[in-house]
Amino acid sequence: MTDQPGERFSAVDALLAAVDGGAVLPAPGERVRLREAAGLTQAAVAQALGVRVPSIAAWEAGRAEPKGERLEAYRRLLDGLAHRYPAPANASSCEGDTRPTPASAHQGPTSDHVPESPDTIVPAEEGHQEGLAPTRAESFGALRPAGRRSALSPSRRPGPKEARKPAPSAVAVDVRFENGPLAVVDVEDGQALAYGVGGLVLDVPVKSLPSLVEWTLTEAKLGQPKLSGSGKDADPLVVLTEAALERVGLPSRLSDEERLSGRLPESHKVVKQLVRAEWKLTKRGFGPWARIYRPAEGGRRQCVQLCIPSWGALDTRHWLDAAYLPPADLARVLGTYATRVMTPRGSTAVTGLELMTALHPPTRASEPDGSGKRHSEHNPGSLGKGPVDPAPCEAPDGHPLLADLPRFHQRGPAEVLVEEAYDWARPLTDDECAKRHLVGIDVNMAFAAGANGTIVGIGAPTQVTDPVFDPKLPGSWLVDLSHVDLSRVKSGKEWVDLDGDLLPSPFTPKGDRPQGPAWYATPTVAYAVELGYDVNPTEAYVRYDNGRYLDGWYNRLRDAYVATMADLGVNAGLAPEDFLTAMDGYRDNDPQLAIVVSAIKATVKGGIGKLRERPRGEGWKPGQPWRALARPTWRPDIRAAVISKTRTNMHRKMLKHAAFTGQYPVAVLSDCAVYAADGPSPLDFLPYREGKPLPGGFRLGVSPGMVKHEGTQSVLWGEGVREEHGPELNLARYIKDGSIIHTDTGE
Repeated sequence: MTDQPGERFSAVDALLAAVDGGAVLPAPGERVRLREAAGLTQAAVAQALGVRVPSIAAWEAGRAEPKGERLEAYRRLLDGLAHRYPAPANASSCEGDTRPTPASAHQGPTSDHVPESPDTIVPAEEGHQEGLAPTRAESFGALRPAGRRSALSPSRRPGPKEARKPAPSAVAVDVRFENGPLAVVDVEDGQALAYGVGGLVLDVPVKSLPSLVEWTLTEAKLGQPKLSGSGKDADPLVVLTEAALERVGLPSRLSDEERLSGRLPESHKVVKQLVRAEWKLTKRGFGPWARIYRPAEGGRRQCVQLCIPSWGALDTRHWLDAAYLPPADLARVLGTYATRVMTPRGSTAVTGLELMTALHPPTRASEPDGSGKRHSEHNPGSLGKGPVDPAPCEAPDGHPLLADLPRFHQRGPAEVLVEEAYDWARPLTDDECAKRHLVGIDVNMAFAAGANGTIVGIGAPTQVTDPVFDPKLPGSWLVDLSHVDLSRVKSGKEWVDLDGDLLPSPFTPKGDRPQGPAWYATPTVAYAVELGYDVNPTEAYVRYDNGRYLDGWYNRLRDAYVATMADLGVNAGLAPEDFLTAMDGYRDNDPQLAIVVSAIKATVKGGIGKLRERPRGEGWKPGQPWRALARPTWRPDIRAAVISKTRTNMHRKMLKHAAFTGQYPVAVLSDCAVYAADGPSPLDFLPYREGKPLPGGFRLGVSPGMVKHEGTQSVLWGEGVREEHGPELNLARYIKDGSIIHTDTGE
C-alpha cells in the first residue's frame, strides 16, 4: 500500500496514464461514473490512494469525504478523469447513481464470462457477440490478483439498471448477472460485504439468512447464463465466511453429530426462520452445500446456492487451502472456476456431473403446435429425465438387479464388467537395475482425453446373442481375449515383436492376461482388434441409441485447464525443454490459480466416478435401490467406456514406445508410468528427433493426453522400498516425492 504523498500522486498519475477520456463533477454519482468510464476498479483507486476499499465505497456513496492529503490526491484523480471522460450532455451532475455506462466503459472484470475457445460455439443470446474478440481487460479481468485484504477489491454497488452496449471487440454482459456468478460474504467492522469476481465489492444490507437470500435474488445481480440453448441459467452462489455465519445466526462449525449427518437439524433456529419466510430446502437439507428455493413462478427460478467452507464444503484434496483464503481471494478462485467450468453445484464430483447435464439438458421446447404453443419435449442427445437400468453385467454388487443372487456369491469375469484404471507393477530387469534413475511421467487430464470422441450409450441396453463385434457400437461384450499375445502385435499397420512379459495386459486393471471369457466395454475389445486379433463375442448388451455425449464436456474442461495453465506460465506449443522448465514450480507463480487447476482436474475424475456412485449410508441394504439410482446420470456403462478408452490409450503409447526404443514400463498407476533411465529427466528416455516426438507415443506438453514429469527417484530407492514393503509395491504411487505413506495392499 502506498504511504507517502509523492508516491500517491505517482500512483494516481500511473492510473491516469492507463486510461483516456473527458469531464468531472465532484458529486458522489459522478465520481462513480468517472471511475467506471475509465475502467478502473475501486481496488485500484484504493491502492493508489493508500486507503481501504470501504473508504472508496463510502466516498462514492456520499457517506464520507476524504480529508487532508488524500483529499488532494483524490481530487487530482477526479480532475484527470474529468478531462478524459466528459459527462453526457443530457446527464445531470446531481443525479447520484442514475448513470448510463458508456460503451467504452464496459468492465471486463465484472463480467461473468471469459472468452470461449474458437471451436466452442455459443449462441448470441447467451451474452456473447459472435466474431468479436475480447479485449485484454475482459480476457484477464476475472483473474486479476486481489492483493492484500486491506485494499483488495474494486467496489461497484448495484444500482438502477444501466444501459450496457457491447463495445467494439468486446463481449456483451448479461445485465441480469452483471456482478458475476457468485459472491463471498464477509463481515468487516460491522459491515457485511460481498466480494465478487474481478475484485467487485458490494454492501450487503442484511442481518438474517432469509433477508440475505432475498437480497441475492432481487439486488445482487448474481448468476450465470445457461451453457446450452435449452438449458437453465445457473443459480447465484453465496459463500459464507465464519464472520458471515455469525451475522446470520449459524454456527462456525458443525457438531460431530451434524457433521456425520451432513446437515443442521430441522429444529435449528435459522432453518425455522427459512420455513417461516416460506423458503424450502432440498432433500439434503442445510449442509455445507445448501440450496434454498421457492417454487418457480412463471418460469422464473427462485433459488440460491450456499457454500460454507468452514463446514467442509471445499474438500482440501481438491480445493487445497481455498477455504482459508481471504474473502476476495476466495472469490477470485471460485469465480475463475465458475467462469471457465461452471458455477459450483457442490463437490467437484457433483459439479462434473452437473456440467454434463448443463451441456445436454434433458428437455427442450418443441416447435409451435397448431395454436402456436410450445411444449417440453425430449432433447435429442441428452440422457433424458428418467433413469435407465444397466445391463446385469454392468450393475455393481448390491444393485437391485442382482437381488436374486445368493448372499455371498462372488461374481467372476464372465458375470461382471470390470473396467478400471491400471494398478500394475513388475520387478526390474538386470539391465534396468544397472540404470541410475526411475522417472515417472503423468498423462494430463487422462480421463478427459479418454472421454473425448468416445461414443457412449444414450438409452437403454439391448441384449444380443452371438453378436458380430462393431467398434462403433457402445456396449458390453462377453468375449475371450486370452489368445491375444503381446509378444507379437500390430502397431499401426506392421506386426512387431516385443517382450510381452514386460508389458501389462491392456484388458485387465492389474495387467494380468485374461484366462477366459470376460465382459469388456467396446473400446477394450476394439483395441484387441487393433492389435491384430480376431474377436468372437458370445453375448452383448449394446446401445443403438448412442452418440459422443461427452465431447462438449471434454472441450469445456480442456479449455479451462489449458487457459489456467497458460495463466500460470505453461503455454501450449512449448518445446519439450521449455515445457519442463515452465512446469518446474509453476504453482508458485500464482498459488490461487494452482487451486483452480487442482479443482478442474478433480472435476474430471470426480464427474466420471460419479456416473457409478455407490450407496452412502442412509440405512441401505444390498438389493435395495439407493438415491443415486434415480438420476439419469447414474450410468456405469458410460464410466466403463471412458475408463476403458483411457486405459487402452495408455497401453497404446507404452506399446509404441517399446516397439521403437525397446524400453518398457516398470510400474503403471492410472495415468502415471515409470521407466528406468540413465538420467533424471523424461527427455532421458522419451525419443525426440529434432524436437518432434514419436508418433503415437508419449509427448511432453500441457494439453490433455500429453504428458508431464511426475517425479524421479533413484533405482536404489526403488529396490529398497520393494525389499522393505514387498515386491508388489507399485512404485508409480510414490514416484512423486519418494515418501511411502503406507504399504500398498492393492486394495
